[in-house]
Amino acid sequence: MNVEIIHVTKNADLDECIAIRREVFVDEQGVSEEEEIDEQDVVGVGHHLYVRDDAGVPVATARYKRYDDETAKIQRVAVRKPYRAGGYGRVVMEAIEQMAKSDGFRAAVLDAQCHAEGFYKKLGYTTISENPFLDAGILHVRMKKPLTSSSGE
Repeated sequence: MNVEIIHVTKNADLDECIAIRREVFVDEQGVSEEEEIDEQDVVGVGHHLYVRDDAGVPVATARYKRYDDETAKIQRVAVRKPYRAGGYGRVVMEAIEQMAKSDGFRAAVLDAQCHAEGFYKKLGYTTISENPFLDAGILHVRMKKPLTSSSGE
């Protein structure tokens, strides 16, 4: 798979991330735009990236914010529907985890939609919430993963 990871440093890049999220969360899942777009959606505030496929098409996005001194909270993970079976979810997750790790975080948490819990488990996340909870009207579970390598870096 030949992809390009774009770390958001300008508004045009952020617009690509938001376009993917609108398509997935607002149009497809019915989340209100007011809930989807928030104070993290500003260049230099949130830590965003997106993935372009080998044709240069933006296909997936994610962001993270500080959760605590050692933990990044990964959010707004979205893959456009036609690309969901192509491995782009794994690619965008590896990229956002690496971005957080490079910024000094040792763990990541995320609130996964329940239907995606198995996907995140395959990536090494463990469910840490006792019960599912609603976020934007959709059932979620909280999950966590260490960002250190198996060699103990």
